[in-house]
Amino acid sequence: MTCRPDSGKRSVIALSLLTATVVILVPCCLVFGSVDIPLGEVWATLTGCQDNRVWHVIVMEARIPMAVTAMLCGAALSVAGLLLQTTFDNPLAGPSVLGVSTGSSLGVAVVMLALGGTVGAGWGSYVSALVGAFAGASLVLGLLLLFSRLVKSTAMLLIVGIMIGYLASSVISLLNFFSTQEGVHSFVIWGLGSFSGVSLERLAVLAPVTFVLLMSSILLVKPLNALMLGARYAESLGVDVRRTRHLLLGLSGALTAVVTAFCGPIGFIGLVVPHIARLCVGTSNHTVLLPATALCGAAVALSCALVSVLPGAGGVIPVNAITPVVGVPVIIYVILNRNKLHYFN
Repeated sequence: MTCRPDSGKRSVIALSLLTATVVILVPCCLVFGSVDIPLGEVWATLTGCQDNRVWHVIVMEARIPMAVTAMLCGAALSVAGLLLQTTFDNPLAGPSVLGVSTGSSLGVAVVMLALGGTVGAGWGSYVSALVGAFAGASLVLGLLLLFSRLVKSTAMLLIVGIMIGYLASSVISLLNFFSTQEGVHSFVIWGLGSFSGVSLERLAVLAPVTFVLLMSSILLVKPLNALMLGARYAESLGVDVRRTRHLLLGLSGALTAVVTAFCGPIGFIGLVVPHIARLCVGTSNHTVLLPATALCGAAVALSCALVSVLPGAGGVIPVNAITPVVGVPVIIYVILNRNKLHYFN
């Protein structure tokens, strides 16, 4: 765990800037979209002083749920990625790379394609999708945990995760092949990823579940910092390394599963955002890094949500078409400059 002398001041500045970015992006998401609404009219709608029914529906029933969903899901995926990177001691670990997102998608595919469910048809379908996503993520994490006992190299374990992801993708392809046309169409639309499909009623479920999971991750800050210094050092501090790793894997799987069930598989955010947060705060101390990662994830997701609706009447761009534009340059930079980045030393 690295922490340079000026990291305290730098961390405060970084956290303040990230918070300000989120605060600025939220009203932007409420103002801009297929129909641009003046900021004053948005404020009048929020305070109940606006009689325009159309604008009220757009702001209160569409844009507010989308903005809150983007913040929560961006933070959740980012924290899940951070937990996985610390658990596996690998900067390229993440929900999408290790196959956790694909496992969640497989669980939803079984519900939608094999069992004939449809995400969005009712509360029962959402609960089924959530259970399926969590079961799929748990299956992948369980396999990774099993292989972690057999494969000592983190690089090899990363490859194993990628192979498991390919295997899950293959099963999804087979389910698509043998499914009905309506089922395939529904699954493909869901698989594009979107923050705009969560209504206020479903947000009432997504928000508290995600919030509890994020707060639970904060309780594991000390074990996370101990793991950064090595398993033997963590054990000398009284940390049950095996139990802690199980908790971290389960928590990261739950965060990924919840996001996948409600918004579809969102790529790159869980892999990339922890690196952006580390570069911002300049430390691997999870006391600072974890909240910075959550804020940074919320900011990135809000930016993607804003960009996805900017084309106007052209429709909403899938989130997964935007995240690689941000993610690929960051990962290439991290790979090329790994030896120069202090938080890897």
